[in-house]
Amino acid sequence: MSTRILVVTTLVLFLSCAQSQRFDVLIKGGRLIDGTGAPARLADVGIKDDIIVALGDLNDAVADNIIEAGGLVVSPGFIDMHSHSDFCLLVDGRGLSKVMDGVTTELLGESSSAGPVMGPARAEREKSLKQYELSLDWTTLGEYFERLERQGMSVNILSTVGSGLVRASVVGYDNRPATSEELKRMEKLVRQAMQEGAVGLSSGLIYPPNQYASTEELIRMARVAAQHGGIYLTHIRGEGNKLLEALKEAIEIGREAELPVEVLHFKRAAVRLDGEPENPSIQDAVALIEQAQQNGIEIYANMYPYSASQTGLGVRLPDWVHEGGREKLLERLRNAQIRARIRKEVTESLSQGIASRTPDTIMFGSTPYEPHRRFLGMRIDAIAREMKIKPAEAIIELIDKADGRAGAIYFGMREEDVRFGLTRPWTTIGSDGAAVAPEGILAQSHPHPRWYGTFSRVLGYYVREERIMTLPEAIRKMTSLPASRLGLVDRGIVAVGKKADLVIFDADAIIDKATFTEPHQFSEGVRWLLINGQVVIEEGRHTGAMPGRVLKGKGARSSS
Repeated sequence: MSTRILVVTTLVLFLSCAQSQRFDVLIKGGRLIDGTGAPARLADVGIKDDIIVALGDLNDAVADNIIEAGGLVVSPGFIDMHSHSDFCLLVDGRGLSKVMDGVTTELLGESSSAGPVMGPARAEREKSLKQYELSLDWTTLGEYFERLERQGMSVNILSTVGSGLVRASVVGYDNRPATSEELKRMEKLVRQAMQEGAVGLSSGLIYPPNQYASTEELIRMARVAAQHGGIYLTHIRGEGNKLLEALKEAIEIGREAELPVEVLHFKRAAVRLDGEPENPSIQDAVALIEQAQQNGIEIYANMYPYSASQTGLGVRLPDWVHEGGREKLLERLRNAQIRARIRKEVTESLSQGIASRTPDTIMFGSTPYEPHRRFLGMRIDAIAREMKIKPAEAIIELIDKADGRAGAIYFGMREEDVRFGLTRPWTTIGSDGAAVAPEGILAQSHPHPRWYGTFSRVLGYYVREERIMTLPEAIRKMTSLPASRLGLVDRGIVAVGKKADLVIFDADAIIDKATFTEPHQFSEGVRWLLINGQVVIEEGRHTGAMPGRVLKGKGARSSS
Protein backbone atom coordinates (compact mmCIF):
# COMPACT_ATOMS: atom_id res chain seq x y z
CA MET A 1 0.00 0.00 0.00
CA SER A 2 1.39 3.43 -0.94
CA THR A 3 2.06 6.07 1.73
CA ARG A 4 -0.62 8.32 0.26
CA ILE A 5 -3.27 5.57 0.37
CA LEU A 6 -2.29 4.72 3.96
CA VAL A 7 -2.65 8.35 5.08
CA VAL A 8 -6.04 8.73 3.37
CA THR A 9 -7.28 5.45 4.84
CA THR A 10 -6.14 6.46 8.33
CA LEU A 11 -7.88 9.84 8.01
CA VAL A 12 -11.12 8.22 6.86
CA LEU A 13 -11.02 5.76 9.76
CA PHE A 14 -10.35 8.61 12.23
CA LEU A 15 -13.24 10.69 10.91
CA SER A 16 -15.55 7.69 10.90
CA CYS A 17 -14.61 6.89 14.48
CA ALA A 18 -15.15 10.52 15.53
CA GLN A 19 -18.50 10.71 13.78
CA SER A 20 -19.79 7.55 15.44
CA GLN A 21 -18.38 8.38 18.83
CA ARG A 22 -20.68 9.32 21.69
CA PHE A 23 -19.77 12.49 23.59
CA ASP A 24 -20.90 13.80 26.91
CA VAL A 25 -21.25 17.27 25.36
CA LEU A 26 -21.29 18.19 21.68
CA ILE A 27 -21.07 21.83 20.60
CA LYS A 28 -22.31 22.11 17.04
CA GLY A 29 -21.99 24.76 14.35
CA GLY A 30 -20.03 27.41 16.23
CA ARG A 31 -17.38 29.79 14.95
CA LEU A 32 -14.31 28.44 16.70
CA ILE A 33 -11.71 31.00 17.80
CA ASP A 34 -9.15 28.73 19.39
CA GLY A 35 -7.20 31.25 21.50
CA THR A 36 -3.96 31.21 19.49
CA GLY A 37 -4.79 34.40 17.59
CA ALA A 38 -5.81 32.45 14.49
CA PRO A 39 -8.97 33.55 12.66
CA ALA A 40 -12.35 31.95 13.27
CA ARG A 41 -13.28 28.69 11.58
CA LEU A 42 -16.38 26.51 11.61
CA ALA A 43 -15.87 23.48 13.84
CA ASP A 44 -17.85 21.25 16.16
CA VAL A 45 -16.38 20.37 19.56
CA GLY A 46 -16.75 16.97 21.21
CA ILE A 47 -16.20 16.60 24.96
CA LYS A 48 -15.90 13.54 27.16
CA ASP A 49 -15.58 14.02 30.91
CA ASP A 50 -13.50 17.21 31.21
CA ILE A 51 -11.47 16.84 28.01
CA ILE A 52 -11.91 18.08 24.44
CA VAL A 53 -11.62 14.84 22.45
CA ALA A 54 -12.67 15.87 18.92
CA LEU A 55 -12.83 18.93 16.68
CA GLY A 56 -14.15 19.34 13.16
CA ASP A 57 -17.22 18.10 11.34
CA LEU A 58 -18.99 15.95 13.94
CA ASN A 59 -22.40 16.12 12.33
CA ASP A 60 -23.09 12.37 12.68
CA ALA A 61 -21.92 12.13 16.29
CA VAL A 62 -24.29 11.65 19.23
CA ALA A 63 -24.09 13.18 22.70
CA ASP A 64 -25.89 13.34 26.01
CA ASN A 65 -25.98 17.15 25.73
CA ILE A 66 -25.98 18.90 22.36
CA ILE A 67 -25.41 22.67 22.29
CA GLU A 68 -26.48 24.36 19.06
CA ALA A 69 -23.92 27.17 18.63
CA GLY A 70 -24.79 28.32 15.12
CA GLY A 71 -23.96 32.03 14.73
CA LEU A 72 -22.06 32.08 18.03
CA VAL A 73 -18.37 32.17 18.88
CA VAL A 74 -16.80 29.24 20.71
CA SER A 75 -13.55 30.10 22.47
CA PRO A 76 -11.45 29.04 25.45
CA GLY A 77 -12.82 30.26 28.77
CA PHE A 78 -11.38 33.57 29.88
CA ILE A 79 -8.58 33.66 32.44
CA ASP A 80 -8.77 36.59 34.86
CA MET A 81 -5.14 37.51 35.57
CA HIS A 82 -5.96 39.63 38.62
CA SER A 83 -8.89 38.79 40.86
CA HIS A 84 -9.89 39.46 44.47
CA SER A 85 -12.44 36.64 44.82
CA ASP A 86 -10.49 34.93 47.64
CA PHE A 87 -13.25 35.32 50.24
CA CYS A 88 -16.27 36.07 48.05
CA LEU A 89 -16.09 32.52 46.72
CA LEU A 90 -16.45 31.26 50.29
CA VAL A 91 -19.66 33.30 50.56
CA ASP A 92 -21.06 32.26 47.17
CA GLY A 93 -19.14 29.70 45.18
CA ARG A 94 -21.13 30.36 42.02
CA GLY A 95 -18.91 33.35 41.20
CA LEU A 96 -21.83 34.95 39.40
CA SER A 97 -20.37 38.27 38.25
CA LYS A 98 -17.36 36.46 36.78
CA VAL A 99 -18.98 33.47 35.07
CA MET A 100 -21.60 35.70 33.48
CA ASP A 101 -18.62 37.60 32.02
CA GLY A 102 -17.13 34.43 30.53
CA VAL A 103 -14.46 33.78 33.16
CA THR A 104 -13.50 30.17 33.85
CA THR A 105 -10.25 30.68 35.84
CA GLU A 106 -9.24 33.37 38.34
CA LEU A 107 -5.80 34.25 39.70
CA LEU A 108 -6.06 35.27 43.36
CA GLY A 109 -3.54 36.81 45.75
CA GLU A 110 -1.87 40.21 45.25
CA SER A 111 -0.83 42.04 48.41
CA SER A 112 -2.68 39.83 50.86
CA SER A 113 -3.32 36.25 49.80
CA ALA A 114 -5.65 33.97 51.74
CA GLY A 115 -2.70 32.34 53.48
CA PRO A 116 -0.44 31.89 55.30
CA VAL A 117 -2.17 33.92 58.00
CA MET A 118 -0.63 33.78 61.46
CA GLY A 119 0.91 35.94 64.14
CA PRO A 120 -0.11 39.62 64.02
CA ALA A 121 -1.92 39.09 60.70
CA ARG A 122 -4.43 36.66 62.16
CA ALA A 123 -6.42 39.07 64.31
CA GLU A 124 -6.61 41.57 61.46
CA ARG A 125 -7.83 38.90 59.03
CA GLU A 126 -10.48 37.70 61.49
CA LYS A 127 -11.88 41.24 61.69
CA SER A 128 -11.87 41.72 57.94
CA LEU A 129 -13.82 38.48 57.39
CA LYS A 130 -16.70 39.69 59.57
CA GLN A 131 -18.06 41.72 56.66
CA TYR A 132 -18.64 38.40 54.87
CA GLU A 133 -19.93 36.62 57.99
CA LEU A 134 -17.01 34.21 57.67
CA SER A 135 -14.77 32.70 60.33
CA LEU A 136 -11.05 32.15 59.87
CA ASP A 137 -10.75 28.37 59.98
CA TRP A 138 -7.49 28.00 58.06
CA THR A 139 -3.87 29.05 58.59
CA THR A 140 -1.90 28.03 55.52
CA LEU A 141 -2.61 28.63 51.85
CA GLY A 142 -2.98 24.87 51.43
CA GLU A 143 -5.67 24.76 54.12
CA TYR A 144 -7.50 27.59 52.35
CA PHE A 145 -7.40 25.57 49.12
CA GLU A 146 -8.89 22.60 50.98
CA ARG A 147 -11.65 24.82 52.38
CA LEU A 148 -12.56 26.03 48.89
CA GLU A 149 -12.62 22.53 47.47
CA ARG A 150 -14.80 21.20 50.33
CA GLN A 151 -17.33 23.97 49.81
CA GLY A 152 -17.28 23.91 46.01
CA MET A 153 -17.05 26.65 43.40
CA SER A 154 -17.97 27.17 39.80
CA VAL A 155 -14.66 28.66 38.64
CA ASN A 156 -11.11 27.35 38.69
CA ILE A 157 -8.69 29.31 40.84
CA LEU A 158 -4.97 29.76 41.25
CA SER A 159 -3.28 31.87 43.89
CA THR A 160 0.00 33.57 44.58
CA VAL A 161 1.39 33.97 48.08
CA GLY A 162 1.23 37.63 49.11
CA SER A 163 4.45 39.16 50.39
CA GLY A 164 2.46 41.62 52.48
CA LEU A 165 0.63 38.87 54.33
CA VAL A 166 3.89 36.99 54.88
CA ARG A 167 5.43 40.15 56.33
CA ALA A 168 2.39 40.83 58.52
CA SER A 169 2.50 37.24 59.79
CA VAL A 170 6.15 37.54 60.85
CA VAL A 171 7.05 41.23 61.32
CA GLY A 172 3.62 42.71 61.94
CA TYR A 173 2.59 46.16 60.78
CA ASP A 174 5.56 48.23 61.94
CA ASN A 175 7.54 50.32 59.46
CA ARG A 176 10.97 48.78 59.95
CA PRO A 177 13.35 46.39 58.19
CA ALA A 178 12.92 42.70 58.84
CA THR A 179 15.68 41.15 60.95
CA SER A 180 17.86 38.35 59.58
CA GLU A 181 15.90 35.79 61.56
CA GLU A 182 12.56 37.24 60.39
CA LEU A 183 13.69 37.08 56.77
CA LYS A 184 14.47 33.38 57.18
CA ARG A 185 11.01 32.78 58.62
CA MET A 186 9.44 34.71 55.75
CA GLU A 187 11.38 32.67 53.20
CA LYS A 188 10.19 29.50 54.92
CA LEU A 189 6.55 30.62 54.67
CA VAL A 190 6.95 31.42 50.97
CA ARG A 191 8.56 28.02 50.39
CA GLN A 192 5.71 26.24 52.15
CA ALA A 193 3.08 28.14 50.15
CA MET A 194 4.84 27.33 46.87
CA GLN A 195 4.93 23.65 47.81
CA GLU A 196 1.23 23.83 48.64
CA GLY A 197 0.45 25.13 45.16
CA ALA A 198 1.05 28.89 44.93
CA VAL A 199 2.02 29.97 41.41
CA GLY A 200 4.34 32.70 42.61
CA LEU A 201 5.00 35.60 44.94
CA SER A 202 2.90 38.78 44.76
CA SER A 203 3.16 42.23 46.27
CA GLY A 204 1.03 45.36 46.66
CA LEU A 205 3.66 47.98 47.31
CA ILE A 206 1.42 50.99 47.97
CA TYR A 207 -0.25 49.24 50.91
CA PRO A 208 1.05 48.76 54.43
CA PRO A 209 2.81 46.58 55.45
CA ASN A 210 3.82 45.75 51.85
CA GLN A 211 5.29 49.20 51.37
CA TYR A 212 7.69 48.69 54.28
CA ALA A 213 9.51 45.88 52.45
CA SER A 214 12.84 46.80 50.86
CA THR A 215 13.76 45.71 47.36
CA GLU A 216 16.26 43.27 48.85
CA GLU A 217 13.57 41.73 51.06
CA LEU A 218 11.37 41.19 48.02
CA ILE A 219 14.28 39.69 46.07
CA ARG A 220 14.94 37.24 48.90
CA MET A 221 11.33 36.00 48.84
CA ALA A 222 11.16 36.05 45.03
CA ARG A 223 14.21 33.78 44.84
CA VAL A 224 12.35 31.18 46.89
CA ALA A 225 9.39 31.42 44.49
CA ALA A 226 11.78 31.06 41.54
CA GLN A 227 13.24 27.87 43.01
CA HIS A 228 9.76 26.36 42.75
CA GLY A 229 9.03 27.54 39.22
CA GLY A 230 7.07 30.61 40.33
CA ILE A 231 6.56 34.10 38.97
CA TYR A 232 6.51 37.53 40.62
CA LEU A 233 3.33 39.62 40.35
CA THR A 234 3.37 43.17 41.60
CA HIS A 235 1.23 46.19 42.23
CA ILE A 236 4.24 48.46 41.85
CA ARG A 237 5.15 51.25 44.30
CA GLY A 238 3.95 54.06 42.09
CA GLU A 239 1.77 54.51 39.02
CA GLY A 240 1.99 58.30 38.77
CA ASN A 241 5.14 60.41 38.75
CA LYS A 242 7.17 57.49 40.14
CA LEU A 243 5.98 55.05 37.47
CA LEU A 244 9.37 54.46 35.86
CA GLU A 245 11.15 54.20 39.19
CA ALA A 246 8.62 51.61 40.34
CA LEU A 247 8.92 49.62 37.12
CA LYS A 248 12.71 49.61 37.43
CA GLU A 249 12.37 48.02 40.87
CA ALA A 250 10.13 45.28 39.41
CA ILE A 251 12.65 44.69 36.64
CA GLU A 252 15.48 44.48 39.20
CA ILE A 253 13.56 41.92 41.26
CA GLY A 254 12.93 39.80 38.16
CA ARG A 255 16.57 40.01 37.08
CA GLU A 256 18.10 39.29 40.49
CA ALA A 257 15.65 36.53 41.45
CA GLU A 258 15.65 35.09 37.91
CA LEU A 259 11.91 34.74 37.46
CA PRO A 260 9.21 36.26 35.21
CA VAL A 261 7.49 39.47 36.33
CA GLU A 262 3.83 40.41 35.84
CA VAL A 263 2.83 44.03 36.52
CA LEU A 264 -0.71 44.19 37.86
CA HIS A 265 -3.24 46.66 36.41
CA PHE A 266 -0.64 48.50 34.31
CA LYS A 267 -1.56 52.16 34.00
CA ARG A 268 -0.49 55.81 34.12
CA ALA A 269 -2.49 57.09 37.06
CA ALA A 270 -2.89 60.50 38.69
CA VAL A 271 -2.98 62.47 35.45
CA ARG A 272 -3.20 66.27 35.40
CA LEU A 273 -6.69 67.75 35.31
CA ASP A 274 -5.49 70.72 33.25
CA GLY A 275 -4.85 68.39 30.32
CA GLU A 276 -1.10 68.92 30.19
CA PRO A 277 0.97 65.81 29.37
CA GLU A 278 2.53 63.81 32.17
CA ASN A 279 6.18 63.01 32.71
CA PRO A 280 6.63 60.09 32.63
CA SER A 281 3.89 59.01 30.23
CA ILE A 282 2.37 55.61 29.55
CA GLN A 283 4.47 55.53 26.38
CA ASP A 284 7.63 56.00 28.47
CA ALA A 285 6.57 53.08 30.67
CA VAL A 286 5.91 50.83 27.67
CA ALA A 287 9.30 51.72 26.21
CA LEU A 288 11.00 50.79 29.49
CA ILE A 289 9.22 47.42 29.64
CA GLU A 290 9.97 46.61 26.02
CA GLN A 291 13.64 47.52 26.46
CA ALA A 292 13.81 45.17 29.45
CA GLN A 293 12.20 42.44 27.33
CA GLN A 294 14.86 42.96 24.66
CA ASN A 295 17.49 42.62 27.39
CA GLY A 296 16.18 39.20 28.34
CA ILE A 297 13.94 40.11 31.28
CA GLU A 298 10.54 38.40 31.21
CA ILE A 299 8.33 41.30 32.26
CA TYR A 300 4.73 41.68 31.15
CA ALA A 301 1.52 43.25 32.43
CA ASN A 302 -2.25 42.94 32.68
CA MET A 303 -4.87 45.67 32.41
CA TYR A 304 -8.56 46.33 32.98
CA PRO A 305 -10.51 48.26 30.31
CA TYR A 306 -11.55 51.30 32.37
CA SER A 307 -10.01 54.69 33.11
CA ALA A 308 -10.84 54.55 36.82
CA SER A 309 -9.28 52.47 39.58
CA GLN A 310 -10.55 51.22 42.93
CA THR A 311 -8.96 50.66 46.32
CA GLY A 312 -9.32 51.70 49.93
CA LEU A 313 -10.24 55.28 50.73
CA GLY A 314 -7.36 55.21 53.20
CA VAL A 315 -4.82 55.73 50.41
CA ARG A 316 -5.79 59.40 50.52
CA LEU A 317 -4.39 59.63 54.06
CA PRO A 318 -0.68 60.36 54.59
CA ASP A 319 1.53 57.26 54.73
CA TRP A 320 2.60 57.90 58.32
CA VAL A 321 -1.00 57.53 59.50
CA HIS A 322 -0.98 53.83 58.51
CA GLU A 323 2.16 52.84 60.41
CA GLY A 324 1.55 50.14 62.99
CA GLY A 325 -1.61 48.80 61.41
CA ARG A 326 -5.31 49.60 61.34
CA GLU A 327 -5.76 49.97 65.10
CA LYS A 328 -2.98 52.58 65.24
CA LEU A 329 -4.56 54.37 62.28
CA LEU A 330 -7.88 54.59 64.13
CA GLU A 331 -6.17 55.84 67.28
CA ARG A 332 -4.64 58.69 65.27
CA LEU A 333 -7.93 59.58 63.58
CA ARG A 334 -9.65 59.72 66.97
CA ASN A 335 -7.04 61.94 68.60
CA ALA A 336 -8.18 65.55 68.08
CA GLN A 337 -4.67 67.00 67.78
CA ILE A 338 -3.41 64.35 65.37
CA ARG A 339 -6.67 64.47 63.41
CA ALA A 340 -6.14 68.19 62.82
CA ARG A 341 -2.68 67.47 61.37
CA ILE A 342 -4.13 64.73 59.15
CA ARG A 343 -6.90 67.06 57.97
CA LYS A 344 -4.35 69.71 57.01
CA GLU A 345 -2.25 67.27 54.97
CA VAL A 346 -5.29 65.75 53.25
CA THR A 347 -6.55 69.24 52.37
CA GLU A 348 -3.22 70.06 50.76
CA SER A 349 -3.28 66.82 48.76
CA LEU A 350 -6.85 67.45 47.51
CA SER A 351 -5.88 70.90 46.20
CA GLN A 352 -3.15 69.79 43.76
CA GLY A 353 -5.36 69.47 40.67
CA ILE A 354 -4.46 65.81 40.13
CA ALA A 355 -7.12 63.36 38.92
CA SER A 356 -8.11 60.86 41.64
CA ARG A 357 -6.88 63.31 44.29
CA THR A 358 -9.60 65.93 44.12
CA PRO A 359 -13.01 65.63 45.85
CA ASP A 360 -14.87 65.43 42.53
CA THR A 361 -12.71 62.57 41.17
CA ILE A 362 -13.19 60.23 44.15
CA MET A 363 -16.36 58.10 44.43
CA PHE A 364 -17.29 56.46 47.73
CA GLY A 365 -17.48 52.70 47.18
CA SER A 366 -17.83 50.62 50.34
CA THR A 367 -18.27 50.79 54.10
CA PRO A 368 -19.40 48.44 56.86
CA TYR A 369 -20.98 51.44 58.64
CA GLU A 370 -24.67 51.27 57.81
CA PRO A 371 -25.55 55.01 58.20
CA HIS A 372 -22.94 55.91 55.59
CA ARG A 373 -24.18 53.46 52.97
CA ARG A 374 -26.53 56.13 51.71
CA PHE A 375 -23.42 57.85 50.31
CA LEU A 376 -22.31 54.87 48.18
CA GLY A 377 -21.82 55.90 44.57
CA MET A 378 -21.48 59.59 45.46
CA ARG A 379 -18.40 61.78 44.93
CA ILE A 380 -16.57 63.13 47.96
CA ASP A 381 -17.46 66.75 47.13
CA ALA A 382 -21.18 65.88 47.13
CA ILE A 383 -20.87 63.88 50.35
CA ALA A 384 -19.08 66.78 52.03
CA ARG A 385 -21.87 69.16 51.04
CA GLU A 386 -24.50 66.80 52.43
CA MET A 387 -22.53 66.31 55.66
CA LYS A 388 -21.87 70.10 55.79
CA ILE A 389 -18.15 69.66 56.36
CA LYS A 390 -14.99 70.15 54.29
CA PRO A 391 -13.97 67.36 51.84
CA ALA A 392 -10.85 66.45 53.83
CA GLU A 393 -12.91 66.00 56.99
CA ALA A 394 -15.48 63.99 55.03
CA ILE A 395 -12.76 61.54 53.92
CA ILE A 396 -11.49 61.22 57.49
CA GLU A 397 -15.00 60.73 58.87
CA LEU A 398 -15.89 58.07 56.30
CA ILE A 399 -12.72 56.14 57.12
CA ASP A 400 -13.15 56.60 60.87
CA LYS A 401 -16.74 55.34 61.00
CA ALA A 402 -15.81 52.40 58.75
CA ASP A 403 -13.09 51.37 61.23
CA GLY A 404 -10.56 51.90 58.46
CA ARG A 405 -12.35 49.73 55.89
CA ALA A 406 -13.87 52.30 53.55
CA GLY A 407 -13.37 51.84 49.81
CA ALA A 408 -13.42 54.23 46.88
CA ILE A 409 -13.27 54.50 43.08
CA TYR A 410 -10.70 56.91 41.65
CA PHE A 411 -11.09 58.62 38.28
CA GLY A 412 -7.42 59.18 37.53
CA MET A 413 -6.49 57.92 34.04
CA ARG A 414 -6.79 59.00 30.45
CA GLU A 415 -8.92 56.92 28.07
CA GLU A 416 -6.27 57.16 25.34
CA ASP A 417 -3.70 55.66 27.70
CA VAL A 418 -6.00 52.72 28.41
CA ARG A 419 -6.39 52.08 24.69
CA PHE A 420 -2.65 52.31 24.12
CA GLY A 421 -1.89 49.77 26.84
CA LEU A 422 -4.62 47.34 25.77
CA THR A 423 -3.20 47.10 22.27
CA ARG A 424 0.33 46.13 23.35
CA PRO A 425 0.83 42.51 22.23
CA TRP A 426 2.13 41.45 25.67
CA THR A 427 -0.69 42.76 27.87
CA THR A 428 -3.34 40.39 29.22
CA ILE A 429 -6.69 41.15 30.87
CA GLY A 430 -7.35 41.21 34.61
CA SER A 431 -10.47 42.53 36.31
CA ASP A 432 -8.92 43.50 39.66
CA GLY A 433 -12.40 42.71 40.95
CA ALA A 434 -14.16 40.07 43.02
CA ALA A 435 -16.87 37.56 42.14
CA VAL A 436 -20.02 39.13 43.56
CA ALA A 437 -23.77 38.99 43.04
CA PRO A 438 -26.61 41.53 42.90
CA GLU A 439 -28.21 40.13 46.06
CA GLY A 440 -27.21 39.18 49.58
CA ILE A 441 -24.04 40.12 51.44
CA LEU A 442 -22.07 40.49 48.21
CA ALA A 443 -24.39 43.25 47.00
CA GLN A 444 -23.81 45.52 50.00
CA SER A 445 -20.95 47.54 48.47
CA HIS A 446 -20.77 49.80 45.43
CA PRO A 447 -18.07 48.08 43.36
CA HIS A 448 -16.19 49.19 40.30
CA PRO A 449 -18.06 47.98 37.19
CA ARG A 450 -14.99 45.90 36.30
CA TRP A 451 -16.19 43.33 38.87
CA TYR A 452 -19.02 42.48 36.44
CA GLY A 453 -17.99 43.64 32.99
CA THR A 454 -14.24 43.49 32.27
CA PHE A 455 -14.14 40.83 29.57
CA SER A 456 -17.45 41.73 27.94
CA ARG A 457 -16.34 45.35 27.76
CA VAL A 458 -13.17 44.41 25.89
CA LEU A 459 -15.13 42.30 23.41
CA GLY A 460 -18.19 44.50 23.05
CA TYR A 461 -16.84 48.01 23.33
CA TYR A 462 -13.16 47.92 22.38
CA VAL A 463 -13.36 45.14 19.75
CA ARG A 464 -16.82 45.42 18.18
CA GLU A 465 -17.54 49.12 18.56
CA GLU A 466 -14.13 50.82 18.69
CA ARG A 467 -12.17 48.22 16.69
CA ILE A 468 -8.89 48.86 18.46
CA MET A 469 -8.03 45.15 18.07
CA THR A 470 -9.41 42.08 16.33
CA LEU A 471 -11.62 39.52 18.02
CA PRO A 472 -9.02 36.70 17.73
CA GLU A 473 -6.34 38.96 19.23
CA ALA A 474 -8.56 39.99 22.14
CA ILE A 475 -9.38 36.36 22.86
CA ARG A 476 -5.67 35.46 22.74
CA LYS A 477 -5.07 38.08 25.44
CA MET A 478 -7.78 36.46 27.59
CA THR A 479 -6.84 32.80 27.05
CA SER A 480 -3.62 31.33 25.66
CA LEU A 481 -1.42 34.30 26.65
CA PRO A 482 -2.35 34.28 30.36
CA ALA A 483 -2.30 30.46 30.37
CA SER A 484 1.30 30.52 29.14
CA ARG A 485 2.27 32.98 31.90
CA LEU A 486 0.70 30.77 34.59
CA GLY A 487 2.02 27.45 33.30
CA LEU A 488 -1.46 26.16 32.42
CA VAL A 489 -0.41 23.79 29.66
CA ASP A 490 -3.82 22.10 29.46
CA ARG A 491 -5.96 25.25 29.23
CA GLY A 492 -6.21 28.45 27.23
CA ILE A 493 -6.49 26.83 23.79
CA VAL A 494 -9.30 24.87 22.13
CA ALA A 495 -7.53 21.72 20.97
CA VAL A 496 -7.87 17.97 21.31
CA GLY A 497 -6.51 16.88 24.68
CA LYS A 498 -7.09 20.23 26.40
CA LYS A 499 -9.45 20.78 29.32
CA ALA A 500 -12.99 21.72 28.34
CA ASP A 501 -13.10 25.26 29.70
CA LEU A 502 -15.16 26.99 27.00
CA VAL A 503 -17.24 30.10 26.54
CA ILE A 504 -19.92 30.38 23.85
CA PHE A 505 -21.00 33.95 23.20
CA ASP A 506 -22.78 36.18 20.72
CA ALA A 507 -20.09 38.46 19.26
CA ASP A 508 -22.77 40.86 18.01
CA ALA A 509 -24.42 41.25 21.41
CA ILE A 510 -21.79 40.76 24.11
CA ILE A 511 -21.42 43.91 26.21
CA ASP A 512 -20.89 45.07 29.76
CA LYS A 513 -23.97 46.51 31.48
CA ALA A 514 -22.42 47.49 34.83
CA THR A 515 -21.81 51.22 35.21
CA PHE A 516 -20.17 53.41 37.82
CA THR A 517 -23.59 54.51 39.05
CA GLU A 518 -25.32 51.10 38.71
CA PRO A 519 -22.56 48.49 39.06
CA HIS A 520 -24.54 45.40 40.08
CA GLN A 521 -25.57 44.36 36.57
CA PHE A 522 -24.55 41.19 34.74
CA SER A 523 -22.92 41.40 31.34
CA GLU A 524 -24.93 40.23 28.34
CA GLY A 525 -23.98 37.93 25.49
CA VAL A 526 -22.47 34.88 27.18
CA ARG A 527 -24.87 32.10 26.23
CA TRP A 528 -23.06 29.01 27.54
CA LEU A 529 -20.05 28.48 29.76
CA LEU A 530 -18.38 25.13 30.36
CA ILE A 531 -15.82 24.56 33.10
CA ASN A 532 -14.03 21.21 33.27
CA GLY A 533 -16.60 19.86 30.83
CA GLN A 534 -19.65 20.80 32.90
CA VAL A 535 -22.21 23.40 31.84
CA VAL A 536 -22.19 26.31 34.30
CA ILE A 537 -24.08 28.84 32.17
CA GLU A 538 -26.92 27.56 29.99
CA GLU A 539 -28.78 30.02 27.79
CA GLY A 540 -27.52 32.87 29.94
CA ARG A 541 -28.48 31.33 33.31
CA HIS A 542 -26.35 29.71 36.01
CA THR A 543 -27.07 25.98 36.29
CA GLY A 544 -25.88 25.64 39.88
CA ALA A 545 -22.93 23.48 38.80
CA MET A 546 -19.75 23.76 40.90
CA PRO A 547 -17.06 22.06 38.81
CA GLY A 548 -14.25 24.49 39.63
CA ARG A 549 -10.86 23.28 40.81
CA VAL A 550 -7.80 24.62 42.58
CA LEU A 551 -5.08 24.69 39.93
CA LYS A 552 -1.65 24.46 41.53
CA GLY A 553 1.71 25.85 40.51
CA LYS A 554 4.76 24.03 39.18
CA GLY A 555 6.32 23.67 42.63
CA ALA A 556 3.41 21.59 43.90
CA ARG A 557 3.23 19.51 40.75
CA SER A 558 6.95 18.73 40.72
CA SER A 559 6.96 17.74 44.39
CA SER A 560 4.03 15.33 44.08
